[in-house]
Amino acid sequence: MTQADGELDSLVRKRIRALRVAQGWSLAELAARAHISQSTLSRIETGGRRLALDQLVTLARALDTSLDQLVETAADDVVSHPVVDAAHGSMRWTMKADPGISVVRRRMTEPPPDVPARMRAHPGREWLVVLSGTAVLLLGNRRVRVETHQAVEFPTMLPHAIGAEGGPCEILGFFDRDARRGHQGGDGA
Repeated sequence: MTQADGELDSLVRKRIRALRVAQGWSLAELAARAHISQSTLSRIETGGRRLALDQLVTLARALDTSLDQLVETAADDVVSHPVVDAAHGSMRWTMKADPGISVVRRRMTEPPPDVPARMRAHPGREWLVVLSGTAVLLLGNRRVRVETHQAVEFPTMLPHAIGAEGGPCEILGFFDRDARRGHQGGDGA
């Protein structure tokens, strides 16, 4: 067994235990769900027993996860670097685990547009949190004031626009692929 194999073995054992504990299950409860003995499960978690593929498949099912997730190794590069859009005062990160999701940080100084024709509607999902200042979300015929540490999630098929109120504000937004497409070439958030 190579050192990398030993590290993976240790990681899988720790992951099994962590998932069991996160569910609030005792060794006996997980053993019953996986149809293995409690002593076998204890030895698997502590390294006293070799990891067997058939047991890993059974444990993954019992833990409500996949074998791939149970044995997946740590990503080499866990740091994401932003794409900066200086023209719109924003930064965008793509989620590595789900490339369809983008995270956008944007500083806004202008109020939302007062012309309904400048509001957008599009498929997708958006979730925004105000990091500092106060934002105003125009959503259909509503005007929603969103203060620091408050978040909004809304149906993007309603015409919407966002801007600052009473000074600059900074937002962090999560956009799925459709929502991101709906804002490309526009104000970015």
